[in-house]
Amino acid sequence: MHPIPTLALESELAAGGADFVFGLDEVGRGALAGPVMVGVVALKSADLPRLKVPAGVADSKMLTAARREAIHLDLENWAEAWAVGSCSNHEVDEWGITHALGIAALRALADVEARLDLGPDSFPAAILDGTSDFITKAADSFDAPTLPLLPTVTTKVKGDVSCATVASAAVIAKVTRDRLMVRLAQERADVAPYHWEKNKGYGSAEHIEAIRQHGPSDLHRVSWHLTG
Repeated sequence: MHPIPTLALESELAAGGADFVFGLDEVGRGALAGPVMVGVVALKSADLPRLKVPAGVADSKMLTAARREAIHLDLENWAEAWAVGSCSNHEVDEWGITHALGIAALRALADVEARLDLGPDSFPAAILDGTSDFITKAADSFDAPTLPLLPTVTTKVKGDVSCATVASAAVIAKVTRDRLMVRLAQERADVAPYHWEKNKGYGSAEHIEAIRQHGPSDLHRVSWHLTG
């Protein structure tokens, strides 16, 4: 039985004055190829008392691909707004993974904030899975997109297990990235040997052996140790 995420931390942030609460999680951090992505799910604080966590939501890593596909539309419809931001493999190579994650998150936040009715006095709060606030750090760089409002970020270890917004963002981001990698594998003959339809760009033995035989593609992260 999977742990059931709740809205406890979201409600705590709302009680502290936040009018919107964003949950964020990343996918693709450890992949050898393809983009890194960050999903964001936004809820209006005023709606939290009546909201119920959608059935089946859990840490995306605990769900099968079929289960993620089955619930992701429910999660998108449950959210007040949602978005997925990405950084390409080339940006990961140029900036490093931590900064790329921050920029991807800021791109997602810029997208989701554009869909919300954020006034100048709004106070959005964000829950970020993990221990490191790479969002606030990246916001101070020249690469960062402009946001109407930078949310106050709270990091939460295993947030994708305990927080419903973070778990939902993780599922949406995972489905988005997996679909992209499968589509690339199907549409581009030059990347067919890497079998991204199965490994989604991660370092499976089959993928690593294909890199040894064929070399990296233009979608591989060439700054990484691709073959171990």
